[in-house]
Amino acid sequence: MAKPIIAILYDFDKTLCTEDMQNYNFIPNLGLTPSEFWAKTSEVGNKYHMDKILAYMYVMQQEAKEKNIALTKEYLNSLGKGIKYFNGVTSWFDRINRFGESQGVEIEHYIISSGTREIIEGCSIAKEFKHIYGCEFLFDDVTKEAKWPKVAINYTNKTQFIFRISKGTFDILDEKKLNSDTPDSMRHVFYRNMIYIGDGMTDIPCMQVVKDKGGKSIAVYRSDEKNKVLPLVADDRLNYVCVADYSQNSSLEKFVMLSIENMASYEKLRQKETKQLQAFQNRFDGE
Repeated sequence: MAKPIIAILYDFDKTLCTEDMQNYNFIPNLGLTPSEFWAKTSEVGNKYHMDKILAYMYVMQQEAKEKNIALTKEYLNSLGKGIKYFNGVTSWFDRINRFGESQGVEIEHYIISSGTREIIEGCSIAKEFKHIYGCEFLFDDVTKEAKWPKVAINYTNKTQFIFRISKGTFDILDEKKLNSDTPDSMRHVFYRNMIYIGDGMTDIPCMQVVKDKGGKSIAVYRSDEKNKVLPLVADDRLNYVCVADYSQNSSLEKFVMLSIENMASYEKLRQKETKQLQAFQNRFDGE
């Protein structure tokens, strides 16, 4: 029998890395400060009543063009090398994977981000994820430069990827399987075996879905920003809140490992019951 799968779903900006990913290199390369860039994004969004995610993608294109920066996939990938992570992130995946193995389960890691996928794909931890879902650009076949948003993931439609992961419908073009009824026997991972880690208000829809479906939702915060996630606790939107510290023996690691242990124990019990029922059925059929 295949090992049960436990999926850990992560936001990226201010969850695994310390800032919005554009802040590290992309914005400074434009000669702007983060506050100036994001102010321009808000201005465009408000002026045209534009989705915030589409607004920032539009401003990325316009500002790069104005500064004569070729916004190619290769350029965006290169920006991933400058990303800075919270403590313990780079060794986190190996530790969690080994713990999962000790519990008889397989751990899969996923990114569900409203950030730029091409930047994430260039970062040092990209190889740790089974799938990276993020905003993507369509690149011109000739110039290789970004010419249109190909995928835009805002805070609400992030939730579709929870359902995709559960069903194993990883291709965003596969809407038929996504919207079809899927029995438990055909699910890639059960909702109860999902852990969602995000940084707060922008992750509320995902946190609520995972929690309501029996999984675990965790809000992480910078040590000086605890007040930003306290309303989520009061509203019962999640299971746990802690500092964004992925180091060994941190509170986050202990809670995630405890969650994995409990999920693994439940799956072992279910497998035992299934075997017992099957044995009983076989004996009954033989009489």
